[in-house]
Amino acid sequence: MSELTFVNHLDLSDNHLSGKIPSSTQLQSLNASCFARNPGLCGPPLSQKCWSGEQTPNQSEASEEYGDEFWKWFYATTGFGFVVGFLGVCGSLLLKDSWRHAYFLLFDNMKNWVYITMAVNMARLQRKFQRHHFLCRA
Repeated sequence: MSELTFVNHLDLSDNHLSGKIPSSTQLQSLNASCFARNPGLCGPPLSQKCWSGEQTPNQSEASEEYGDEFWKWFYATTGFGFVVGFLGVCGSLLLKDSWRHAYFLLFDNMKNWVYITMAVNMARLQRKFQRHHFLCRA
């Protein structure tokens, strides 16, 4: 924010901001009321002085921390969901004979359908090429 230029009006009140207000001509020229009700903010134009060791929080570190935490939870819940889904499907197939037989019968029927469809289409294609070849010779 300290690199903003040509700011005419900016109201940052009630945003739970904290740390030292960055030094810049734009932010320093704003009225103190623009930063109202942010008890953690300090430095000019506010009357609250900063401690000597207090620095402006590094936003990239905070977002990196949040990003790391997000990905940890994302992978944990994705892994948990995979295990639950896998055990739900495979467990039911292992425990219930009628479901297992119906499941494999479905795949057997699908395999047969694909084989028959391909065989019929290949025969049609061969007939089409034979007719075309016959017409070209005559």
